[in-house]
Amino acid sequence: MSTAIAEAVRSGRLPGRVWLYSNYHCNLVCTYCLTDSSPTSLRRALAPDRMVDLAVQARDLGFTDLGVTGGEPFLRPDMVDVLLAMAEQLPTVVLSNATLFHGDRLTRVAALAGHPVVIQVSLDYADADDNDAQRGDDNHATVVAAITRLVERGIRVRIGTTLDPDVEVSDDQQARLCALHRSLGVADEDHVVRPIVRRGRADVADLGVKATVADLPPELTVTADGAWWSPFGPTIRDGVPETDLLITRTTDPLATPATALLRLIDGRPPGEDARLGIR
Repeated sequence: MSTAIAEAVRSGRLPGRVWLYSNYHCNLVCTYCLTDSSPTSLRRALAPDRMVDLAVQARDLGFTDLGVTGGEPFLRPDMVDVLLAMAEQLPTVVLSNATLFHGDRLTRVAALAGHPVVIQVSLDYADADDNDAQRGDDNHATVVAAITRLVERGIRVRIGTTLDPDVEVSDDQQARLCALHRSLGVADEDHVVRPIVRRGRADVADLGVKATVADLPPELTVTADGAWWSPFGPTIRDGVPETDLLITRTTDPLATPATALLRLIDGRPPGEDARLGIR
């Protein structure tokens, strides 16, 4: 079946990235958080050796790259070492709120320079007031300063912008955000814009777009609790995990959920492949 998985990746039927949820706790409490993360959230952490082993298995199965998300991954003191070990297997992108990159953490993160690791940073608006309303006081200034530090140290940065589709964003606002990320050394191809997905805390707050399984690319996602259809799948609502997009509780070997996901993809009727541009 590993040959079938590799062929599905090569043909584009199965996306090449495998996502790992490193942890669920976070130093922020964003209004639209999928995982209802906060400083008091249960950690639900994947062990470091487990993350590296999953990277090895993903490579052997024919996947092409890895993603790490949370929570805030860099709250883990072992995260840089884990990312370096994972990147020895496959190129890796890690999602971060970028509020921790100073002092000793910045020194440790600088070790990622020159390795196939990209840090995707959350920045939603060019204006601090609009951005901070979603992500917390002084977030905009902190993130802009962090991007500058990372780029200066030779680390590739992507910017992820998450917007409420019910809130109009003017052409001028979009242009100013693009001008800002270019001025920080982040290229246009490294700027991702996506809608708020109405899951987790966003669902409680009545924010964003409702997404069905047909709207979400089938990117194999592993957490401490199981394997899921998409990184938008293992969400937390009012402290309770949502399981509607759960594939299997078994994650070892990784071939088990990968095979289950491939069967689900191949079993979808023609036409059930709509997308909301969610990445």
